[in-house]
Amino acid sequence: MPSSTIKCTCKHALLKINIPFYRNIFGAIWITSTCKQRNTVVRKILISSHFSVVGACFGVVYAKKTTAAFLLFRATTHTLVLRALNAGIQYRVIHNASIMNAVGCCGLQLYNFGETVFIVFWMDTWRPESFYDKIKKNRDMGLHTLCLLDIKVKEQSMENLMRGRKIYEPPRYMTVTQAAEQLLEILQNRRDRGEELAMTEDTVCVGLARVGAEDQTIRSGTLQELASSDLGGPLHLMIISGHLHPLEVDMLKLFSGSEGLKTLKMTDSSTYVS
Repeated sequence: MPSSTIKCTCKHALLKINIPFYRNIFGAIWITSTCKQRNTVVRKILISSHFSVVGACFGVVYAKKTTAAFLLFRATTHTLVLRALNAGIQYRVIHNASIMNAVGCCGLQLYNFGETVFIVFWMDTWRPESFYDKIKKNRDMGLHTLCLLDIKVKEQSMENLMRGRKIYEPPRYMTVTQAAEQLLEILQNRRDRGEELAMTEDTVCVGLARVGAEDQTIRSGTLQELASSDLGGPLHLMIISGHLHPLEVDMLKLFSGSEGLKTLKMTDSSTYVS
């Protein structure tokens, strides 16, 4: 088996490293321009899709018995690690920053978060609500829920897919407004079925956009308010609050509108709910 090396790494660890560098475009938008990265990071940057990274790019590493670095997002790292192990290729993971802890910029305490959920774009014939059930479980335990919002990159229409044409639809990035609108519709559906709701239109939520960029935007308010908010360009995230500590409330007030967070109710000296 070849003794190639695959590095799952972040851009800052690649300064002046003269090795092929594959950048996965799925799941992130770059704050720094690719041109600037090419000048300061490595000799050559190859911008690749998710499928290219786990397929063709990996084949290059195996076939050429070379060393390569991959800047990856989400579970793509796990896919490459497992394939590397099966092929007898050595690997090293250099951890990047993560949105899972960067969301602390809104003032909510990270150890008060429950399971993270993923809100997908609804289609005419596919409107899943399973993420709501996970939000309910978190809310029942008093925990906040981080909602990652859907991204559609290099998607093909059904016609192009069936005809084998590599023509891709324009990229789409779900906004906080779209996610809030879908949640409001789910709430109405559950209300019509007579179910006990996990949250209401007045539940305090947080919308975040472009976390870590100079134009980072944070907005706190009710779910209804976020459904009519405009946080600008992608990428967006949303947080559904659980039980709130007074310090968390003070932080959220920094990002709320003129009405503040009037739907909050104090259950004891150290807990607010909505």
